[in-house]
Amino acid sequence: MRSIQVSLAERSYPILIQEGLLGQCDALRALASGRQVAIVTDETVGPLYEPRLRAGLEQEAASLLTVTLPAGETHKTWESLNRIFDALLQARFDRGCLIVALGGGVVGDMAGFAAAVYQRGVDFVQVPTTLLALVDSSVGGKTAINHPAGKNMIGSFHQPRLVLADLDTLRSLPARELSAGLAEVIKHGAIADPDYLDAVDRDMAALRACDPAAMAQAVARSCEIKADVVARDEREGGVRAILNFGHTFGHAIEAGLGFGQWLHGEAVGAGMVQAADLSCRLGLLPRAAAQRLDAVIERAGLPVRAPQWSYEHWLALMSVDKKAEQGAPRFVVLEGIGRASLRRVPEAALRETLAGQA
Repeated sequence: MRSIQVSLAERSYPILIQEGLLGQCDALRALASGRQVAIVTDETVGPLYEPRLRAGLEQEAASLLTVTLPAGETHKTWESLNRIFDALLQARFDRGCLIVALGGGVVGDMAGFAAAVYQRGVDFVQVPTTLLALVDSSVGGKTAINHPAGKNMIGSFHQPRLVLADLDTLRSLPARELSAGLAEVIKHGAIADPDYLDAVDRDMAALRACDPAAMAQAVARSCEIKADVVARDEREGGVRAILNFGHTFGHAIEAGLGFGQWLHGEAVGAGMVQAADLSCRLGLLPRAAAQRLDAVIERAGLPVRAPQWSYEHWLALMSVDKKAEQGAPRFVVLEGIGRASLRRVPEAALRETLAGQA
């Protein structure tokens, strides 16, 4: 087992990475001991993994409840959130309960947000079952639901007590979902570790085939990078913003097309291509470095061309973004592979990037 610590003083927690963890994790059993436990999952993941997780908790929990939500980004809403609250209240769950999020990023975000606000905050555990959730959304305590005007605009910071990453769950992922997760893997190399990006590029075929050794290395290194950034800036007041490389464009793509039309990782893939292009236009990144990053993104099976919208439409979508200042978007740009920063950018450079000019 690999264990990576997210160091946040009294809110610190481990990320445990291993095959076969579901149903036999002592750390999760210890957290569940004597407590009311609610497993939150969705209609896709539940039939695959909920019975195994439940079997591992039945001997420890005082009571055990499963809440099954509709699957997909289109259901990351108040209505789905209230289904969690309704189930907890009907079962008389108290403030000592434990919520366990079993699923991808949508489930993790909603279950975490429910835990953040139910009776003013209860403990929760992340059990991510997609690559994107393993390397990104399950780590760092961001919880949220979507609003029709923008992604993740309603939420809270609420750190989990434990992240349990069972690599066996990745084997059931469709190729498209696996590629979507690779977007965040590539992002971590692009913003923080050139050698890691080289390794991801070298191992791309193995990663897309879900090779256990290659995947274990990628998940561990991505979690290390994210844990380090989160430990330095828990609430995204500074350096943590670099984790949003490609996301200002990507979130606009998701909202503009309608949530669920493109997977989050697909939108981020195209968004990273745009962000790299913008970095070149600002004189920060050599064009050859951007072209190499584009090639890695394309080899991951991700889109490298964003929708063709007017500048005004792009700007309207990007103005509803958590990094915006008084409605003006800001962008994470690369100052070289492995170095990123958050900036406001000149209109001319942004127009050229959005127009897709060479």
